Amino acid sequence: MSDSSDTGVSVPSWSWSPTAVRPTAVWAWLRSNAAVTLAVIVLALAVGFAVAPGLFTGRDPLLAVPSEKLSPPSAAHWFGTDNLGRDVYARFVHGAGLSLTATIGAVGVALLIGAILGLFAGTAGAVADGVIMRAIDVMLAVPQLLLALAIVAALGFGTTKVAIAVAVVLVASFARVMRAEVLRVRHAPFVEASRAFGVPAPVVLVRHVLRNSYAPVLALAAAEFGMAILLISSLSFLGFGATPPTPEWGSLIADGRDYLATAWWMTTLPGLAIVAVVLAAHTVGHRISAGDHR
Repeated sequence: MSDSSDTGVSVPSWSWSPTAVRPTAVWAWLRSNAAVTLAVIVLALAVGFAVAPGLFTGRDPLLAVPSEKLSPPSAAHWFGTDNLGRDVYARFVHGAGLSLTATIGAVGVALLIGAILGLFAGTAGAVADGVIMRAIDVMLAVPQLLLALAIVAALGFGTTKVAIAVAVVLVASFARVMRAEVLRVRHAPFVEASRAFGVPAPVVLVRHVLRNSYAPVLALAAAEFGMAILLISSLSFLGFGATPPTPEWGSLIADGRDYLATAWWMTTLPGLAIVAVVLAAHTVGHRISAGDHR
């Protein structure tokens, strides 16, 4: 689909119509993509935990019942109880709020800053491009967890500081992808034609270059969501997240590491649930990326 710009040149465009997506078509697509459907359900549950935890558990995540400590999984306690008698499932559900909020914030900030850096690097000239990309190369050369650990150690403790550290780590990936797309689009015939007809550079940049470069970056955001969960949970596991007894996904696993031999469920069940959310995010991100490159 295309539209005519001020230059009279036909350029690619995106359009959307309320009738373009029908419920029956969506249902048929979901039935033919079982893995993606399951991934969407898992992500929807995780978001539901974060938004309305009271709908999924009626237990207080901070309430300790000494008589029920280290109880194995049962109908009363789906994930068992911890060493203080707190319900692990309730703590996992309520911990989704902090963990997913930090994840969404980190990915959103990284997407915005990375897109701006990539757009600037791809259009500002060789000198600016060289400086920005050399800095990006240095960031990509350092393992993500190590870099995040160094940043959060400098910033201090707390979920917000953890989210900032993860956002800084993820900026490099978004900037590199955005730059690559901008370099691909900026020399396209319709962009060159717009310049030849005297269209102002800011208009060309926003209306043509940015408009046709952001889709792969959004697809990357879906894929990086899972990585952000792992990084935030890892930093929380190491003790840089929320202060106890506030539940957080990484801290739940840390709480049970001393009880692996006697209460395996304290770490195993929350860990498997985190893995399920991460795999679901990667599945959805991969599907978006595949659809974007068709």
